[in-house]
Amino acid sequence: MRKLFLIPIVLLLAGCTPIVNLGAAEFSNDPACAEVSVRLPDQLGELEKRQTNAQATGAWGDPAAVLLRCGLEGVEVSTLPCVTAGEVDWLVDDSDAPNYRFISYARFPAVEVIVDSKNASGITALEGLGQAVSQIPATKVCTTVTN
Repeated sequence: MRKLFLIPIVLLLAGCTPIVNLGAAEFSNDPACAEVSVRLPDQLGELEKRQTNAQATGAWGDPAAVLLRCGLEGVEVSTLPCVTAGEVDWLVDDSDAPNYRFISYARFPAVEVIVDSKNASGITALEGLGQAVSQIPATKVCTTVTN
């Protein structure tokens, strides 16, 4: 009898995809983040969506090459360069290249996207996430946009 029970458990464990561990942002319980979360795409380019362990987060790729967290403090003033992708203005932090951090500009709460540029295209990720992130209205647009 013991062997019959072990086989299904082993098969069940072999079929599990590991959960991506992310920390929830400070304002992740904001209703606007729920609107973003329910609209996150199942795929970004060739990267499949993965399960995460925190509210208002998303991850794509195996290993995870794109990470998203909704619920950060909004930003309206910054010296970081600004780009527009997916009809959303994004501040670009390249201080940890080849990992790039993008923060939605003038949206409250803000959305953070981290892209490992060795394994994913930043522009593909941002364009794919634009529809979801645009659920949070922008209060301003970037005055100097880099395309």
